[in-house]
Amino acid sequence: MMKGLGVSDGYGIGRVMLILDQKLDYTPREIADVDAEIARFHDAIDQFTKNTLEQADAVRKSTGDKEAEILEGHIAIIADPFMKGEIENLIKAHQCAETAVEQICQMFIDMFTATGDDLTMQRAADVKDIRDSLLAILLGVQEVKISDAPEGTVLVVRELTPSMTAGIKKENIVGIIAETGSQTSHSAILARAMEIPAVLSVPNALSQLSSGEQIIVDGFNGDVVTAPAQDTLDEYVAKRDTFLREKRELELYRGKPTVSASGETYELCCNIGTPKDAAKAMEKDGEGVGLFRTEFLFMDRTALPTEDEQFEAYKTAAVVLKGKPLIIRTLDIGGDKEIPYLGLEKEENPFMGFRAIRYCLKHRDMFKSQIKAILRASAFGDVRIMFPLITAVEELREGKALVEEAKSDLRASGIEFNENIPVGVMTETSASGVIADLLAKEADFFSIGTNDLTGYTMACDRGNSDVGYLYSPFQPSVLRLIKSIIENGVRAGIPVGMCGEAAANPMMVPLLISFGLTEFSVSAVSVLKVRKCIANWTKDEADKVAEKVMSMATEKEITDYLKTVI
Repeated sequence: MMKGLGVSDGYGIGRVMLILDQKLDYTPREIADVDAEIARFHDAIDQFTKNTLEQADAVRKSTGDKEAEILEGHIAIIADPFMKGEIENLIKAHQCAETAVEQICQMFIDMFTATGDDLTMQRAADVKDIRDSLLAILLGVQEVKISDAPEGTVLVVRELTPSMTAGIKKENIVGIIAETGSQTSHSAILARAMEIPAVLSVPNALSQLSSGEQIIVDGFNGDVVTAPAQDTLDEYVAKRDTFLREKRELELYRGKPTVSASGETYELCCNIGTPKDAAKAMEKDGEGVGLFRTEFLFMDRTALPTEDEQFEAYKTAAVVLKGKPLIIRTLDIGGDKEIPYLGLEKEENPFMGFRAIRYCLKHRDMFKSQIKAILRASAFGDVRIMFPLITAVEELREGKALVEEAKSDLRASGIEFNENIPVGVMTETSASGVIADLLAKEADFFSIGTNDLTGYTMACDRGNSDVGYLYSPFQPSVLRLIKSIIENGVRAGIPVGMCGEAAANPMMVPLLISFGLTEFSVSAVSVLKVRKCIANWTKDEADKVAEKVMSMATEKEITDYLKTVI
C-alpha cells in the first residue's frame, strides 16, 4: 500500500505504465554565430507553438475549453517579451540556446516557487513544462507517446503536465499516479476534468512501481494498492461499480432545484476563472456563478487590461448566464502573485502582505477601472461585486466609496449600469470571521473562502507537508468561525455563500445546512453531486449532526464521526 493525496474521485483498476522523464542532457557550449543561434531558438519557439496549438486542440475536443486554455497559456508565457528577451540576451553573450532556455526558465521557476502561493507555484510547473518541451525540440528528443497506452492503463508520472494530457485517451486510462501535485495543481484540475481517478504526491512512485504490474488507484482516500489479493480486487471492483452507478444516478438531479429533504431551497453555483467557464457552469446545471476569479485578465500579458477589455469579459459571462447571478471577485493579487508589469516588490511574508484589496486600494485608478467595467457589465445580467481579503470595516467602506465614484463617472458619461448592484465581502480571514457582525451591517452578502480561511486560522501553509495535518476545514476553530460568519449574516438578513473547496465536501454539507448557509459555489463537475447530497438531509437531521460536531474537541473526532453519518 502506498499513500498519496486523492484529488480526483473514483477507483481505477489496471496495469502500470511508467512515464519516465525525458533525457534532456546536453553539454553547455559557447557559440560563435549569435544570429544563427537566435534563429535556431526562434525555430524552436515556432515548433513549440505549433505543437502546443495541436495539443490544445486535442484537449479542447476531449476535455474542454478551460483545460485547453492552460496549454494556450504556455504559448503566451514563452512569447512574453521579457522572458524571450532574457533568453536572447544570454545567446548574445555566446551561450547556446539550450543553456539560455534552461537558465532563464529556472530563474522564473525559482521566482514563482519562492512565493509559497499555490496559484503562483503552479506557474512554476507551467514554466517547467515549457522548458522541457523547448529543450526536447532543441535536442531532437522525441516526446513520450501517452496516446499509445492500451486500455486499462494506470499512468505513473513524476508530474502530470498539461502537455501530457493532450495524448490521453480517456477510454484507455483508468487511473493516474504522480509523485508531485496538490489539490489545486494543474495535475489535479486536469485529472478531475477528465474524470480519471488520481492520486498525487506519492513519494518515489516511479522507482517503487513496475510497468505492467496490477494496481488499484483510490482517488477518494489517496490509496495506491499494489499487488492486490483477489479478495481486495473483488472489494474494489464492487466499489468501482457502485461509484459508477451512483454517478449515472446523479443525472436524475439535472434540471431540478436544489432543495433539502425538508424543503429548504439553496442556490448551487459554480466557481469560474474565465468567461468561457460560465458556459461550462451552465452545461453542468449550475444555478449561477458564486465566484468569478478575475486574475486571468491580468496574467500572461505585459500591461494592464483596459476597462473595455475587462467589460467585454464580464459582459460575456453575464450574457451566458441569462440572468442568473454572477459574483465577480475584484483583483485578488499582490505580493504573492508575480506579474512583472505591476512592479510588485518581494515580501518576506507575502500571504500577510500587500495583496488583494490592500493592493487595489493603493492603486485606485487601476481598481476604479475594474469596478467601472463590472458596473457596465451589470446592465447585462445579475452581476455582483465581491471584495477579497477584507480584514477591517474601513477596507469595505473605502471599496464601497470607490464603487460610488465609479457610478458617478458612468452617470456623467450616460452609461447604463445597475444602480443597486450588490457589494459583498469574501470572508477568508480570521479577522473577517471575528468581526462578521460589523461587516454584515455594511455588506450586501458574504461568501466564505474556506481555503484561505483554514490557512489563516490554523497558521499553516497547505503546501507545506510538515504542517499539512493542520490544514482542514473540520478543525474546531475553523468550524466555529464558519458558523459565526453564517449566523451573523443570517442575523443581519444578508445571504451567505461558500466558494471554498469545502462547499463540495459531503461531510460539510449537513453542517452548512444547519448553520444557515444559503448558497453553495463549487466546481462545475461537482454540481449534481452536491445537489444530491443536499437533497439527502432534513434541517432537523443536520441540526443534530451539527450539535454533536460542535461539541467535539479535535479534527479527528469530527471527521471520524462525520464519516459514519454520510
